[in-house]
Amino acid sequence: MHALTPRQQEILDFLKTSQRESGIMPSTREIQHHFNFASQTAAMSHLRALERKGVIQRLAGKARAVIFPDELNRAEVVTIPLYGRIAAGMSQDAPQEQQGCISVDIASLGIPRHARTFALKVHGDSMIDAHICDGDTVILEFKEARKNDIVAALIDGETTLKRYVLDKGRPFLKAENPDYPNLIPARELIIQGVLVALLRQTN
Repeated sequence: MHALTPRQQEILDFLKTSQRESGIMPSTREIQHHFNFASQTAAMSHLRALERKGVIQRLAGKARAVIFPDELNRAEVVTIPLYGRIAAGMSQDAPQEQQGCISVDIASLGIPRHARTFALKVHGDSMIDAHICDGDTVILEFKEARKNDIVAALIDGETTLKRYVLDKGRPFLKAENPDYPNLIPARELIIQGVLVALLRQTN
């Protein structure tokens, strides 16, 4: 494996951080903006250089599909149950039963091996400013929510995906889209899971 230039190392670190935090690779446009390159072509040429040096491998025909060969031996693919859709919009009736499973590499997503996780399909655009879009799949962990976590929650009998906020010790749910109101529980607010990863279908 060849030595990287400082800029190439910065881009590699950016790719790894982005994938760990969001579950997806940044686009060439996002790389361009992050590093203030003059064009997407500059971002592409850096990616090609990283590929030539063997530190990344791009999968043909798939947008944003990049793997890190040095991490392949650490890959831990686990199967996570996939439940029905969750509203990232107005809340909806409690989630449906399990609809199948998805296989994910928890090492690349930074999910602890012992984590109890489940997945939900996102429906709606109320979390768009948190980069969670309609059609995304969110992976959630059964654990206690902390302030400002994104959570799947049961609020007064309906399920939704929102940010968990505490105001003077009182919890409520906040959308990440100014078109949607905050949801303040009238009776109950039960956290069903905390967001730990996001998967986006780019095909």
